[in-house]
Amino acid sequence: MDIQKILQKLRIDALNEMQQHAAEAILRSDGDVVLLSPTGSGKTLAYLLPLVQLLDASSDTVQALVVVPGRELALQSDTVLRDMGSGIRSASCYGGRAAMDEHRKLKEVKPQIVFGTPGRLNDHLDKDNISRYGIRWLIIDEFDKCLQMGFHQEMAKLIKSLPGLQRRILLSATNAEEIPQFVNMAKKGTLVDFLPEDEQVPERVTLYEVKSPVKDKLETLRHLLLSFGDASSIVFLNYRDSVERVNNYLREQGFTTSFFHGGLEQKQREDELYKFSNGSTNVMVSTDLASRGLDIPDIANIIHYHMPESEEGYIHRVGRTARWDKQGRAFFITGPEEHIPDFVLEHSSLNIEHYDLNTNDQSSTVNPPLPKMATLYIGKGKKDKVSKGDIVGFLCKKGGLRSDEIGRIDVNDRYAYVAVKREKQQQVIRQVQGEKIKGIKTIVEPVR
Repeated sequence: MDIQKILQKLRIDALNEMQQHAAEAILRSDGDVVLLSPTGSGKTLAYLLPLVQLLDASSDTVQALVVVPGRELALQSDTVLRDMGSGIRSASCYGGRAAMDEHRKLKEVKPQIVFGTPGRLNDHLDKDNISRYGIRWLIIDEFDKCLQMGFHQEMAKLIKSLPGLQRRILLSATNAEEIPQFVNMAKKGTLVDFLPEDEQVPERVTLYEVKSPVKDKLETLRHLLLSFGDASSIVFLNYRDSVERVNNYLREQGFTTSFFHGGLEQKQREDELYKFSNGSTNVMVSTDLASRGLDIPDIANIIHYHMPESEEGYIHRVGRTARWDKQGRAFFITGPEEHIPDFVLEHSSLNIEHYDLNTNDQSSTVNPPLPKMATLYIGKGKKDKVSKGDIVGFLCKKGGLRSDEIGRIDVNDRYAYVAVKREKQQQVIRQVQGEKIKGIKTIVEPVR
């Protein structure tokens, strides 16, 4: 397997030091591995690159299970593997959709790796939709979260049901106090620890305090976002209803936003996340659900509208920016009687600067900038034999676009999402009406 070709496909020049050590530990030993590294350092690739070299691509048996705490990380990890083009097949399984549909997918794809949440994986193992007997590898991503209260019973059942399990890889961005005995980690395991001793928020992040003159911080948030221009930003809140309230306010003020919390239907969560990750919205308003398991590049600003409730939560929030070698900023909006939490001040080697806002009368009439991209829905997908290349050809030939006016493309079984330059969206919709893609008429419409 040509690792350099995989890196070229992913547009990565070379592995970082952590990824090199992880690959060495996985490939050059036969023991278990615990990998600790900050959020955004590339842990998914760190275990997938060596793992695909160790699996049998000619077998139709599931050989590795990757356990994740939520559906977003399952989908994202599955996408990373597909983008690698390694020849290893995969599937993702999680709650919120019919298990029968996943069963059909498993039979069709015959994956060697399955990404999934503990409960859904147990369900498929109980029904023999996934054969337990060929599974040699267990990867637990974000194991600190997977092993929190509520996951213990499902995790214990899952591990106990894998008779042929030989090796385990555990990954986390924080140092768990203890790994439960039921994980059965080998005594000769290897620890790859790249967590900084004192500071887990990288120095590439600049911290700011923004003071709100009143308890309701909406107006301060609006001014702050206006000062960013069209830079990509996440606003973190602690409650679902607060997310809805702040998101509605921002939209009324002319911002193009996505919102994200655990109370949304799966399809809506995926739609909102997709629009933000492909540049069709500038601002995501979210609970801490968006603080883990999302690998969205180039997020410039993290805004703590509500103060983080724990040091760990703070680390994961700020870990959404300054990923890999990028720079980032984090802002704390504090009300008249509110203070930045002590754990931020005590455990940060970074100075927290005061951020001055322009709140003059003219700023009230400024319109927020529109995102550079807009999202199109195309009503055909993999089941219709439609590929990314087919979509690019269709949009260029029938929609009058240049290839550099097309952004991210995601092709699902029955539909696809495509990011296009915002100023070209209406032109494309107008020109492709009634046209065929691969000889089939299809619906093309904007995703609101």
